[in-house]
Amino acid sequence: MKFEGTKQYVSTDDLTVAVNAAIALERPLLVKGEPGTGKTELALQVAKALDLPILEWNIKSTTKAQQGLYEYDAVSRLRDSQLGEEKVHDVANYIKKGKLWQAFEAEERLVLLIDEIDKADIEFPNDLLQELDKMEFHVYETGETIKAKMRPIVIITSNNEKELPDAFLRRCFFHYIRFPETETMKQIVDVHFPGIKPTLVAEALTQFYDIRETPGLKKKPSTSEVLDWLKLLLVEDLEPEDMKRDGKDALPKLHGALLKNEQDVHLFERLAFMARGNR
Repeated sequence: MKFEGTKQYVSTDDLTVAVNAAIALERPLLVKGEPGTGKTELALQVAKALDLPILEWNIKSTTKAQQGLYEYDAVSRLRDSQLGEEKVHDVANYIKKGKLWQAFEAEERLVLLIDEIDKADIEFPNDLLQELDKMEFHVYETGETIKAKMRPIVIITSNNEKELPDAFLRRCFFHYIRFPETETMKQIVDVHFPGIKPTLVAEALTQFYDIRETPGLKKKPSTSEVLDWLKLLLVEDLEPEDMKRDGKDALPKLHGALLKNEQDVHLFERLAFMARGNR
């Protein structure tokens, strides 16, 4: 079982090595990187390439580790007992299986995506240490132990917004997705827009990387945003010469796809004003 990328996903050599190393070691793959660099998509493409089903656990700020195992609905059981319901005698009727439970009881190997783990509180990763390490957990209400029938391929993503505990990091294989260089980005563009004019791509990427390198930028545009931008350029049927910027127009065409806050828009407006003043 080896990942080699897909036609829809450009996997760099170091990323491919990281995925296969995590599979061989049977450890979770922790993938960090800027938002929009394809971390979540990686898990989907690993599942596709290996022809495996995927379970997605999308983490929020309110998510607790216990929810990944199971949740016991004591309130519903109390209500049903007051109503004289027969099912109240079996506690299993009030247990909702979480994503880890579903992954552990699967008859075939699958990919388990734990997406944006850094959104949860600092105790969240520690609370999953034993379960991810031993691939089992205990259900106190029923007294049963749930063990993984087939060890899932676990991919965990983080936007690097919060430091993760050392004990958790020790149990993972780590990879940081660097922002794509120009040649890699051209390959990504070609996957999404086959046949696009090379001259348009060259002009668009030149402007895109110039924007990312602008000092004082609050939010650098990501891979997903440049793809959105290129899609709009194609819809508007713009030519490379239509995209040329000068001092009086420092903002790129259709800049709303790239600049996502007023501070960055004002920054480019100020640059345009300064350029006009220096003429």
